[in-house]
Amino acid sequence: MMNYLASIFVAANAMTTAVSANEKVEQVFKNNCASCHGAQLQGAMASSLLDNQWISDGSDDALTKAITHGILDRGMPAFGHALTEETIRTLIVYIRETSYNVDTAKIQTPTLSKQFKTNLHNVNTREVLSTSGIIWAMDFLPDGSLLYTLREGELWLQSPEGKRIKIADTPEVWHRGQGGLLDVLPDPDYEKNGWIYLSYSKKTGQNASGKDIGITAVVRGRIKEGKWTEQQTLFEAPKHTHKNRGWHFGSRFAIDGPYLFFTNGDEGHQDDAQSLKTQNGKVHRIYKDGRIPKDNPFYTQKDSIKTIWTYGNRNPQGLVIHPQTRQVWSTEHGPRGGDELNLITKGVNYGWPKVTYGMNYDGSPITQHTDLPGMQLPVHQWTPSIAVAGMNFYTGKQFKNWQGDLFVGSLAKKQLHRLRIKNNRVIEDEIILKGLGRIRDVVTAPSGELFITINDRKSNQSKVVALSAVK
Repeated sequence: MMNYLASIFVAANAMTTAVSANEKVEQVFKNNCASCHGAQLQGAMASSLLDNQWISDGSDDALTKAITHGILDRGMPAFGHALTEETIRTLIVYIRETSYNVDTAKIQTPTLSKQFKTNLHNVNTREVLSTSGIIWAMDFLPDGSLLYTLREGELWLQSPEGKRIKIADTPEVWHRGQGGLLDVLPDPDYEKNGWIYLSYSKKTGQNASGKDIGITAVVRGRIKEGKWTEQQTLFEAPKHTHKNRGWHFGSRFAIDGPYLFFTNGDEGHQDDAQSLKTQNGKVHRIYKDGRIPKDNPFYTQKDSIKTIWTYGNRNPQGLVIHPQTRQVWSTEHGPRGGDELNLITKGVNYGWPKVTYGMNYDGSPITQHTDLPGMQLPVHQWTPSIAVAGMNFYTGKQFKNWQGDLFVGSLAKKQLHRLRIKNNRVIEDEIILKGLGRIRDVVTAPSGELFITINDRKSNQSKVVALSAVK
């Protein structure tokens, strides 16, 4: 037995080589781990890394300690002398994402217009509408009409009977990269005031290199006789901060009483998320008419953007108010690994990019830190990234066993997640749907159905699909 362990130790130790700080994780694993654990992590001289059978508790901390200090009685050498803390962190992400992909591959993909089973309900699906382009957001008017945005710059209204009209005279958008016409949200007092809120990417000029730049703009207006009218600008960042070239615009809305919350991604300038002098990488709070509340946490701080409510947010593309507690919740895109569900709290720093559960898309490290003093941990995180998007607390009457559960859309993994939250902790995360398309938004319909938007990149087609309970 000891000869066998010694042979593993010698073989593994021979493969241990110092790596550069930016070496890609796939190469690090091949050079240091594959000879024992297999090129696909399936196991070889040592055990599989995909079966969730661990010597320790299998936590990130336990795996980090095992890689750093070794497990000598199992023949595993210490790698801490050769691998930096940042590189070891990328190996943890790599193990997690590979294992997750193997596990979720077993989930049966449903077919549209067919019934399927979940843990708590049997579900029907039906197509509500189909269109070319990317549906970015949707919501309902009190009469049951469905509003939805196409990212290319169009706002559409579908009546309860299925008649669709394109709303004329909407704002001109900068449809570039991830930008375009983004979120749409009717005012909770719509029947009284008729206001509808829109966010969109707006071209504002060029940088010193002659490249186009823009911002995330927030406006509100009314729809009258099929036209967008009475537009009011609610938020545009100061001119000197404009530098977005097409990435991470955010942008989602949530309304609580007189306040409008909205998100702004880091715009591809990740370090700005830690600066209170820029709008990017933040959740903002204003009054619904655009005024800035004086009790915002950084209102009196010199040179700060006074609308900031929280900072250190990478690219939040989900935002919702809990129907009972009135807490603000957000989903946030991580890099490669570390998508987050956050409870948004006044003045809090959520850490990006100083802390993250992920790594760069090319497999190189960002930081070894998943936690630092003064920075808030996510309530829940997904590694690998599922590309979290819109979300909704279910409050309808059709799905009795889903009351109060949070539904989160996924772009990259094409999944719909049902989260059960208790005492601000996620106690259940069920993938109830997979494979129909990239799910960008989720809303509860007046009928009690759950509406989702799905998109297929190859065909550039989008659908709105309704989920209903099987009686």
